[in-house]
Amino acid sequence: MYQTIMAEAKDKVGRITLSREERRNAISPTMMTELLDAFREYDDDSDILAIVLTGAGSKVFCAGADFGESMGATSSFLDRYEGQRKFVELFKIIKGLKKPLVGRINGHALGGGLGLASACDIVIAAEDCRFGTPEINVGLFPYVIMATLIRFSSAPKRLLEMMLIGERLDAKEALQLGLVNYVVPRDQLDAKVDEIAGKIVKKSPAILRLGRRAFYTMRDMEYEKALEYLCSMLAINTMAEDVAEGIAAFMEKREPEWKGK
Repeated sequence: MYQTIMAEAKDKVGRITLSREERRNAISPTMMTELLDAFREYDDDSDILAIVLTGAGSKVFCAGADFGESMGATSSFLDRYEGQRKFVELFKIIKGLKKPLVGRINGHALGGGLGLASACDIVIAAEDCRFGTPEINVGLFPYVIMATLIRFSSAPKRLLEMMLIGERLDAKEALQLGLVNYVVPRDQLDAKVDEIAGKIVKKSPAILRLGRRAFYTMRDMEYEKALEYLCSMLAINTMAEDVAEGIAAFMEKREPEWKGK
């Protein structure tokens, strides 16, 4: 079905794999289109409760944009601009997902690849991975992904230094900066991803959807406006059928049977 990615579903989890290992899983225009399609497909599939994003192989999660295709000599200025707009659309689609997105970072995440990794809700990285924005070395700057990176980094000045100099961070420093949730030995990567995804699919899909949307919406609000918005979201949450089921299951000491409503 796809040329540059693989998509497979199992146990209520949809897995999207960047599959251009020979090109370091770099993002081509075709991959951009296919990622948009795959995210939309899994987001609309009621049988999928969580999504995992990863890369093929064990060396590179994603090396960012494929300059040979996205900025080739045959590309017009307008074509390049439209391609960049599609990259923006990809981040908008990810932000608006109804399902939690888990990043399985199996190798280096660079440039746009780091942007994709940081856009995931929960990021799990192998301990030998490295993270960076090397665009400055070829006369570019990581403009689009800054919007995502800055929202999750706990050390904006260190983040700026990385972008200005182009040096790479190891996985432990990425963890310290808040760009990664877990750093694990490579042979434990799949087990940790399965553990996190397995916990997600046991929750109410309706409340996951409401809560995830509320998190990203209130993040950019003023404090008092955020409180008012979250109060309204709480009221909506209490009207969901899954709340009654969750409380009943708690009182009866059993596992809830979510309806997703």
